[in-house]
Amino acid sequence: MQYRRLGASCGVRISPLCLGTMNFGAITSEKDSWAIMDRALAEGINFFDTANVYGRAFWSAEHKGQVGLTETVIGNWFAQGGGRRERTVLATKVYGQMQLADGFDPDREGGLSARRIILDCEASLRRLQTDYIDLYQMHHIDRACPVEEVFEAFDALKKKGKVLYMGSSNFAGWDIARYNEAARRLGTPGLVSEQSIYSLRVRAIEAEVVPACREYGVGIIPWSPLGGGLLGGVLGKDASRDASQGSRRTGPRINEALDKCRAQVEQYEALCRELGESPANVALAWLLHNPVVTAPIIGPRTMDQFTGCLRAIELKLDEATLQRLDGIWPGPGGEAPKHYAW
Repeated sequence: MQYRRLGASCGVRISPLCLGTMNFGAITSEKDSWAIMDRALAEGINFFDTANVYGRAFWSAEHKGQVGLTETVIGNWFAQGGGRRERTVLATKVYGQMQLADGFDPDREGGLSARRIILDCEASLRRLQTDYIDLYQMHHIDRACPVEEVFEAFDALKKKGKVLYMGSSNFAGWDIARYNEAARRLGTPGLVSEQSIYSLRVRAIEAEVVPACREYGVGIIPWSPLGGGLLGGVLGKDASRDASQGSRRTGPRINEALDKCRAQVEQYEALCRELGESPANVALAWLLHNPVVTAPIIGPRTMDQFTGCLRAIELKLDEATLQRLDGIWPGPGGEAPKHYAW
């Protein structure tokens, strides 16, 4: 396992894949979630990502859960001991709406006020059964909240040893620059990572987020690295399913997306067959070839899905393959302003 720094601006070293836990609790049982986390540590995957809102299955009416459930599942796993917490670089998030059992609080409806950050951090620590969070990430930009207030809250948490590093998620390139320049003015550590949607299929961040992160030493943690499932071998899985059961594997959302880019997916899966590699691993390996990318987030529902992704760490794509992938899944045309001007 070749570990890498979370971001060029910090020293902590993490695995090249990040275990995403969004499915834990709501879809994947607690017992199976524990087994996947144990296997991850055994394989050298030490970087786990979660969020205070995870547990409610936003994407599926078939599964019911509650916000905070996933952190609780992880906390119960930590409580088993065996060095689980000490060996894990833990990332969670603040911003999303949290439900309160004892009444309505308008400040808990979403955002990044200092009060909100402090209260939600304390709640996450209780659910996670830990004294500290390695990487505390803003789940979204809050343009209504002064950046100085955000840093004041994070600085207070850092001084108490409850948060070690500060990260962002779903920030624009301008937001990353604005926050890090504010950190310089305030004399406090800035962002060390940015968690963005990024894949062969969705490459918009290459225009401005990627160059901003490179300039400020911010590591990129891609979420949805398989393009919402389209880069995971969806056509091959459908063919296998149709042959054995006579029905489609994919759901309405993937089918709708597939209708828009079927020709690209067909070319992509054909290329993967030539390489003798699974489409999911090719998609992850493509992200890992970018030096600004720290660790794509894999979000397994099962042990098989987790182990199937490990090959991506070893897979190296040559220049000819990278060019062919660019031809199938073109990016925005370069970094701004070249992608829209001369």
